[in-house]
Amino acid sequence: MQAKRDRWVYVVLITMLLALIGFSGLPLISSIWQENQLISQTSPRITQDQQIQLEAEAKGYQKVLEREPNNQTALKGLLNIKIQQQDLQGAIVFLEKLAQLNPKQPEYFILLAQAKQQTEDFEGAAAAYNQILKQDVANIQALSGIISLYLFQDLPQRAIAILQDTLKQSQSSQTASENTIDIASIKLLLGEVYSQTEHYSDANQIYEEVIAANPQDFRPVLAKALVLSKQGENSQAKTWLKQALSLAPAQFKDQISQLIDNLAINPVEP
Repeated sequence: MQAKRDRWVYVVLITMLLALIGFSGLPLISSIWQENQLISQTSPRITQDQQIQLEAEAKGYQKVLEREPNNQTALKGLLNIKIQQQDLQGAIVFLEKLAQLNPKQPEYFILLAQAKQQTEDFEGAAAAYNQILKQDVANIQALSGIISLYLFQDLPQRAIAILQDTLKQSQSSQTASENTIDIASIKLLLGEVYSQTEHYSDANQIYEEVIAANPQDFRPVLAKALVLSKQGENSQAKTWLKQALSLAPAQFKDQISQLIDNLAINPVEP
């Protein structure tokens, strides 16, 4: 039981770290879809009355679109209905339209990419992420999404290549007037790819670089500790976790403290 709890804390910290690197405030399409699927396993998808109500609402929105094809309120309403009906393919139609109407709002392309990945349209998902990256080569949300997509497809070299290329472009364009590129987060993404593919020495090298450049950032310190833990270097991992604890914002301290305590009792298996 203790080992399972240790593993859970470890997974929570990995998830937390990834969220801090490429956090999106938007609800994930996959999360919405999985939640609907979970509910449908224990109860009817929607009642007949609910279905009738949704169909009536959809007809109303469709009438609006007949008059105003680009009415975004109607498009968003139909998108919401399709999600409630667990019709992800139908939802994609409206996401594509909303993305087309809002080319400078990456959120729609990210949602579209997530939806396409959920339906196993991996090329379409990559295209949606790349649409963002054409405008902003260092968009962390898009980079995080496309890297996750490539890892899901077991294409780690493609993930590494895009991050290395992004770093080269970002570092060459980083000027006094262009200081919004988050090179640290890009490197942390690269380090996580190395870690997930068990290239631990490469991951540690990346994390050391980020730590040297950002000594007050707890994320690379935590990432390094987690890599050491995966390698079975629990004594070193505990030392780095204590450092991460001292740097971390208050909302993350409890989880880090718990892993420190657990490592002393029952080390996380590499």
